[in-house]
Amino acid sequence: MLNYNSTIKENKTYNELSIKEIGPIMKINIRGKKKEFFINVGKIINIILPTEANTSANSEKLTSFWLSPDEWMIISNNIIDENNNIYELEKVLFNNISKLKLGAVTNVTDHFVMINLKGEKVFELLSSGCPFNFNNFKNNKGAVVQTILNHIDVIIYHKEINNINLFVRRSFSDYLFTWMNDSASRV
Repeated sequence: MLNYNSTIKENKTYNELSIKEIGPIMKINIRGKKKEFFINVGKIINIILPTEANTSANSEKLTSFWLSPDEWMIISNNIIDENNNIYELEKVLFNNISKLKLGAVTNVTDHFVMINLKGEKVFELLSSGCPFNFNNFKNNKGAVVQTILNHIDVIIYHKEINNINLFVRRSFSDYLFTWMNDSASRV
């Protein structure tokens, strides 16, 4: 059983900005290059994997993020049962990708914490600790970027206008959450 005890114990709301952890949600990392890999994954998740840098694709239940030319993260769009970490999708992907030596499937559900940031000051907060230029990103719903935020590797997904999901390694989540709260009080 995965341990869903989070160090983030509260939601924060500031003027025109809210910060909260969303979880638990399923997160699966997949890697592959072969044509059969793309065909099998597409049939299983009912999404064509995005092949353009910094993009995403989604369906009613799942979203996939492009992370590199041969790597994607697939997340559930809904919160999962925290008492059950046996995912049918992971099993099907493993049997049809890893076992057939078409690529790799790794469950990263407990590896990453997802923090949702909402409000008109989201990009002001991110820009205060990130070298990435958000000018084009903030206008592109579905955009994804891997970058550094306050010296921490993060994945940022532009879910809706002024609504992003930020993925950070669990071991850095409390530190980043504390930094965001401190910075949000000043933006």
